[in-house]
Order: sequence, then C-alpha cells, then structure tokens
Amino acid sequence: MTSAAEQRAPAGGRAAAPSTNGARISPVPGPPVWPGAPTPLGARFRVGPDGVAGTNFALWAAGARAVRLCLFDADGRETRVPLTELTHEIWHGFVPGVGPGQRYGYRVDGRWDPWTGARWNPAKLLLDPYARAVDGEFTLPAEVYGHVRDWPEQHAADTVRDERDSAPYVPKGVVVHDDDDWSDDRRPKTPWADSVIYELHVRGFTKLHPGIPEELRGTYAGLAHPAAIEHLVELGVTAVELLPVHQFAHEDHLLRRGLANYWGYNSVGYFAPHAAYAASGTAGQQVGEFKRMVRALHAAGIEVILDVVYNHTAEAGELGPTLSLKGIDNRAYYRLQDDARRYADYTGCGNTLHVVRPQVLRLITDSLRYWVTEMGVDGFRFDLAAALARSMHDVDMLSPFLAVIAQDPVLRRVKLIAEPWDIGSGGYQVGAFPPLWAEWNDRYRDAVRDFWRHALPDVREMGYRLSGSSDLYAWGGRRPYASVNFVTAHDGFTLRDLVSYERKHNEDNGEDNRDGTDDNRSWNCGAEGETADAEVRAVRRRQLRNLLTTLLLSTGVPMLVAGDEFGRTQGGNNNAYCQDNATGWLDWSLLDEPGWRALFALTSRLIALRHRHPVLRRRAFFAGRAQAPDGLRDLAWFTARGAEMTEGDWYAPAATLGMYLSGRDIPGRDERGAQVVDDSFLAVLHAGAEPTGFVLPGPPWAEGYEVVVDTSREDQSAPDGTAHPAGAELTVPGRSVLLLRVLRGPGTG
Repeated sequence: MTSAAEQRAPAGGRAAAPSTNGARISPVPGPPVWPGAPTPLGARFRVGPDGVAGTNFALWAAGARAVRLCLFDADGRETRVPLTELTHEIWHGFVPGVGPGQRYGYRVDGRWDPWTGARWNPAKLLLDPYARAVDGEFTLPAEVYGHVRDWPEQHAADTVRDERDSAPYVPKGVVVHDDDDWSDDRRPKTPWADSVIYELHVRGFTKLHPGIPEELRGTYAGLAHPAAIEHLVELGVTAVELLPVHQFAHEDHLLRRGLANYWGYNSVGYFAPHAAYAASGTAGQQVGEFKRMVRALHAAGIEVILDVVYNHTAEAGELGPTLSLKGIDNRAYYRLQDDARRYADYTGCGNTLHVVRPQVLRLITDSLRYWVTEMGVDGFRFDLAAALARSMHDVDMLSPFLAVIAQDPVLRRVKLIAEPWDIGSGGYQVGAFPPLWAEWNDRYRDAVRDFWRHALPDVREMGYRLSGSSDLYAWGGRRPYASVNFVTAHDGFTLRDLVSYERKHNEDNGEDNRDGTDDNRSWNCGAEGETADAEVRAVRRRQLRNLLTTLLLSTGVPMLVAGDEFGRTQGGNNNAYCQDNATGWLDWSLLDEPGWRALFALTSRLIALRHRHPVLRRRAFFAGRAQAPDGLRDLAWFTARGAEMTEGDWYAPAATLGMYLSGRDIPGRDERGAQVVDDSFLAVLHAGAEPTGFVLPGPPWAEGYEVVVDTSREDQSAPDGTAHPAGAELTVPGRSVLLLRVLRGPGTG
C-alpha cells in the first residue's frame, strides 16, 4: 500500500515542484529595477545613477532558478520585484525610491527535491541573511514550514511541499540608513590580562531594575541607562558579555507550551539586533538604540562582547521551519548527511552551518566585521566553537574558519573567546584553540567546585587552575589570559543555587526535569533549597565568599555571571533558557538586604584589589623556579606545615593549600620600560569543615604577613589588617580563604 506522499510524487519518489508558487499573487505593480551591484550583500540605501536615491539589494543564492524581492507597505500589501541580474551567484538590483524603513523579504524558486537536499519553495517568504533590522516575531504557525508540518505520516512529512503563503506570518527585514561614523566613540581597549568579564542578559539584567524607567526596562536603552551602568562601574568589571542579541526565533516546542526562548541561542539574523530588546521601535530604530548603548558603556570604560551563535540557526532539521537559509540554498548553507534529507547535527539543535563553504564563511565574517566596525562591539564569545572549527568532519585547528579569522585585519584585533566544545565526536577541545583565542575553561569550573565541596582526591588539579592552567595553555605563544575562568555561567546553577541545591529543579521548563545537566558538582550545605536554618545559611554565605574570592585571585581572566555578586537565585533551575520571568530576571531588591549587599561589597573589593595588583593578573606564566640567589621564586606552594610542597604532597589527600605569589618576579615591563614590581601575597585555601593551623613561611619568603581578606568574616567592608610574624602558626577557620600581604624585610627582596 502506498502512502499519500508517494501517491503525490513522480517516478523516483520525489514530490514535484509546481509551476507556480501557490501563493497569492499581488496585484500591486512593481517599481522599476536597475541592475545595481552584487556587493555589498544585503540591502544598502544609497544614491544611485543620476543622483537618484534608492536601495541596492543583493542575495547569494547559487542554485536558485529565480529570486523575487518582496516589498511590503504599512498595511502588509506585498509588491514582488524580480531580480534578474546574476553575478557570481549573487542576484541583485537597485530599486529607485526605496529608502530606510522599507520592509522586505525574498521568495526564491528552485527544485523541490529533499532527497538531494534541495528545499526551494517560493511560497515561503525568506528573511535576508544580511538584514540589519527585523520587524515582527516568528510565531511558527504551520504556514512557515516549507513542508507540510502536520502531514499524517510524519516520517515522510518533510518530503511534501507546503504551498501556502508564509508572508503574513513571518517578520520582514528592514532597510536601515547608515548614519554613524563612530568619531565620538572611544573604545576602552582593555588588555586581556586586565579584563574582568560580566556575563549578562540584556532583558534579564534590566527588567526589574528600580532605577531604570519602566518603559526602558528589558531593552538596550535600559542597559545604557546611568542606573545600570552605575552598578557595573561600582562592581569594577571591564566588559559585559551579552547573551545573544542577534535576531532569534522561538522553538515550536516552547511556543506550544506557552514558553519562549529566553536566552536567545536560536539565531536567524546575524546582522540584526534582536528587535524585542528595543524600546525605540523595530523599523530600524533598534540599530541606533544598540549603538547608543555601546557608546554609553564605552564612555564608562566598559567593553561590549557578544555571545554569538554561528554554529546553527533557528531552522532546525528537516522538520523545522523555512525562515531564511533553508529556502535560499539548503544544500550550500547546512551540513547534510549522506542521506541528504537529514542534517549533520553537531550542535544538538537540529542543524550545523557548513562553515567550510566560502559563502558561509563570508556570511559569518561579514557579520563579525559589521558588529565591530558599524556597531562598535569589542569582541565575541563563540557558542559551540568546536562546530565552527570542523573541516569536513573532524575538529581541525587549521580549519578554514580559524584560518580566516587569524588573517582578518579587523577580527584578529578584537577579543575572541571560544566555547571549546560541541556535542559531536571529538568535539571537546579545551586547550586546543590557537593563539589569539581565549577559551571558557570548564576544567577550572569543575576543579574549584570540587575543591570547595571537598571532593578532589588531591590538590594537583587545583594548583594548575589557580595559577593559569599552564598544562592547557602554555604552548604556541599562548598566555595565562587564554583561560577564561568561571565557576558559573548562564548555563547551570547560579552561584547561590550552587551552594543551595544538590539536584536540579527544572519542572517549570515543561520537560519533566529531564533537561539540564545532572553533573552540577554542587553542595547544598545540609538542606535542599531555601531554609530558615541559620547555621546552614551561614555556611552557604561563607561558601559564596570562598568561591568568589578563589575566582578573583586566580591567574587568568575571571568571568562573573550577573547577579552572582548579590545572591541571585533561579530556585534550583539549572537550565532557565525558557524562563523569561522572575526566574530568569535579576532581583535587585536583594541589594537591600545587608547580607547580600555585603557579598556585593566583597566582590567589588576583590575586583579592585585585582586591578591594583599586577601580580594577580599576570601576562606570562609562572616559571616556578628561583630568579635570584636568595632562592625566592615567582610561585611557590606550601602545606599547612609551612613547608614547600613535595611531589608526594601533590598526590596526597588534602583540604588546605598555600599559594605564594611573588611581586618581585613579574615578567614584562610597563609602558615606560620600567620593571613591574608589586606586593607579594600568600593565599591560604582551606576546604575542611574544622579550623586548621597553618605555619606562615619565613625568610626568604617574608618577615611577616598582613591579612587582607578573610572569608570567614561576615563583615567584609574593610580589610582585616591583622599582622602576623613569619614562622607563626596561624589558625585558619574552617571553609575559608585567607589572603595575606607579605611584609617585606631584610632578605625578602
């Protein structure tokens, strides 16, 4: 018995493409179209021949049979304009009289042959991949799918072409006027070693902020508001890393459950700032609003880093919607399996962009350069960067993507951060990215979490992570700042939840608590979730101080997550990607509580300490050997007995670790060529529950020590200041960090 899909297909089993697109034909006559130019791609308003203003449209669509530009007026009426000029696989035309604010899209005609990966369907209005503004939201009704989404036989649904017009149901691109030269902007250009990164969500950071006018909350303008910037400046961070702000779409399974993609890792427009984050409008105003936000942050000395998702798009797999690239040239833009109906999925999101292909590389690098040169951003964090580094199949550090970035005169000068893994075979690549790149160091995260829950078998891993992860990055000219150190990120528990929950509590996501990782390496300090137990609460606050202090004293680039500095909680949800509500938003009222305000004060003081002391933000790896006749080394490790650690000590179970940082032996010189000299410090980390004695090393290491930070103290508003002679046995409280400044004397250098 044959299926309905087979009954509609010609010999060979392929659904036929009709001679017309099946959509409503617009009665509106089209404007004249001049040849225009194939570059730049996208829609560019300019003055054309004879001084006539208009817009040049250019779309790469190599395998298409025809391309129609679709213009929409304020009432949604569509005018179709054939683009007949074809140069180097780019369809183009100049339309006189079309200016900024014009909404548009494309219909691309070609073969419907899913078995070979061909999925052209001119009934579907497609978003220009180079659109610099997008008006409207993707709601994903059945009409926006290139195939019949609800076909009874789902195994064959993707082979049956849907001939309904999608134009009424999808957003449109918007022509934008280029009116900025950035001459009044001053980029902070913070050196990597001096950076402190603060990961935040534009909407979540501003949505409940009492100092931001209500009409600006949740927007770029809200983040640019003085009240928002004041917090960042007081905290002392040097860069904000924004969760995705490229135009994104919500997944169908979320919309069906009444939820939405809150984090935004589902991009569909790589040039357009996400329209829902704009307070000023979505007919191009979002572009100017984003630029003003960047300027305001720059004026405060804060860089802007974008979390970008070039590994996949919102079009998902063969059963996903047809929104842009899938309808322009599916086979060229996406990695397909040997069975070309199916997509190669190294991302877990249904598809993977085929970054080896020149036109895909061009799309990504054009997008990156645009955000740097025209939108003013200072760097990028690449989601699932290993997927971008794959050649035909395997991850390859000589891949076209990495090679293109390395030689690009714009991109090689900005901050580049890799999330150095994907879900494919061989996708875990921590420590493998080439020079120029920094990496999210999840081995740092895991080691610090395990140390403070007293779960490390020994202290070898902790020693590497505290001192810059030389085992991962001391090759090829890389520096300690290749390691972006973090204890928490957007994905996972908040810092407060890390010490309050041992199990994830993701029921509100509607996936029966199956989503999110089970490997949290957390400790709830004796009670699951919020509790009135004063003793448990005190231990949790101390653990928070320990984790933040460890992060900000470690060599490398620290990354904080917005709200961790004042006790933000997600109620145990470790995958709040779909929680666009109080779970995902920052609760600024916590700062009115003395305990959480004190945590903020400690975090700010630690960041200020880091900024003041170059020994805490080294630009080169430690040598670990004597630099002078007195035997003093730039880095030394001590046991609680006050003796330098032996090989055996590294392999022995231990809850206490002493790290000596010499300020005398900092490699490099300042801007005037003088040797960099700083104070020396001794950090004592003790994860045990009970107090322990620690013998303070004597000469040549020090004549005495002064306590600068003691995380056992609730009140962290000022340094301890207590002085202790070298050789004395210091009592280290249970579960605490002591940072001691070396008091110099004869023989200490």
